[in-house]
Amino acid sequence: MILFSRFFDGYTSNTSIPLVNVAEEKDEYKIEVAAPGLSKKDFKVYINNSVLEISFEMKKEIEDENNNYVRREFKYSSFKRSFSLPNEVNTDKIKALHKDGVLKILIPKKEEIKNKGLREIKII
Repeated sequence: MILFSRFFDGYTSNTSIPLVNVAEEKDEYKIEVAAPGLSKKDFKVYINNSVLEISFEMKKEIEDENNNYVRREFKYSSFKRSFSLPNEVNTDKIKALHKDGVLKILIPKKEEIKNKGLREIKII
């Protein structure tokens, strides 16, 4: 588990930090970002060398007009998180899906890694 966490060490910037789950399965890694209230168009997902970058920026202006009183509030939120990917992943086949307030990123392992099973090493 220590080796796995080292590859996916992430860092964050700004103050809005959605919760993230990272899981390893036989054929792929999965990253899930909790993003209630955000749509898929709010996100940007990039690969920069072996670094996966997930970000969003949201700007809202709220106006409330009642009895000659006008209130304007500005809301700016941004988020950026980066994950160092291990060499065993196929960065050309990464997919991102957004459904029910969760951004899910599927990171497939390379074929040669997936096909390697348990192998006994002889002691000499």
